[in-house]
Amino acid sequence: MRVGVAVIDTGIYRHIDFDNRIIGFKDFVNERSSPYDDSGHGTHVSGIICGSGRASKGKYKGLAPEAAIVSVKVLDMAGNGRIANVIDGTRWILKMKDYYNIKVVNISFGTTMENQEDEAAELVEAIDNLWNAGIVVVAAAGNSGPGKYSVTAPGICKSIITVGAYDDQSFKDGKEHRKKYFSGRGPTRECIMKPEVVVAGSNIVACSNRKNSYSMKSGTSMAAPIVSGAIARLLNQKKMTPKEIKIRLRSCCSKIEIPANQQGWGMLDVIRFISEK
Repeated sequence: MRVGVAVIDTGIYRHIDFDNRIIGFKDFVNERSSPYDDSGHGTHVSGIICGSGRASKGKYKGLAPEAAIVSVKVLDMAGNGRIANVIDGTRWILKMKDYYNIKVVNISFGTTMENQEDEAAELVEAIDNLWNAGIVVVAAAGNSGPGKYSVTAPGICKSIITVGAYDDQSFKDGKEHRKKYFSGRGPTRECIMKPEVVVAGSNIVACSNRKNSYSMKSGTSMAAPIVSGAIARLLNQKKMTPKEIKIRLRSCCSKIEIPANQQGWGMLDVIRFISEK
């Protein structure tokens, strides 16, 4: 059975690169039953994880093209959403994890959760429940850098894998203003090191929500699915626990010349991670 990757995001468009691998869809925004993506963000993230590259003749291919996708829509067309829907999404994943063989969850969004301590605690608990159930959870560090304490929730969760971008030079916010040094940096307010790893996050090309087409996006939202895809690819080859995955990630990282609180263990060598015995 294919490894299932749950993508909690804006939904998913039935791009040709996903073949017949969209095996599950749950909409907590508009309660529609068929897959759709009125933003394009979730489709792009899913393409980075497991697009086949079919429409581009292999040029724009995801990390785990053999993996299956379970799309959980909690964000609207503007990328906004309610924390309650995210929490409900995690509970649905727990309920369906065996049915869809969900081994990885990708979360490519974040919130600062300022003045929302109760919701923040509930969100962290919900994310921890996924990890404790044997699912590897990967979250973006957020685009609120470069100050310390700028990693967003749920990337602040201690147990999960939080991913930053080492090439944080070309992020555009909602007003199309270019922003440099956007990658969220630790530590968390509880003095936990975050993020754990960094990979590329700028100018990433992947599936769009238009027929047979692609788009280019930047941000830690694009960095996280690179790691999720690498993990899904590895789990398709061998059985590993979330803790074992985390240990392997650390062993495949190298320190680079960026601030220590931006890189955690360092830059992930993806090829080494997926191929080393």
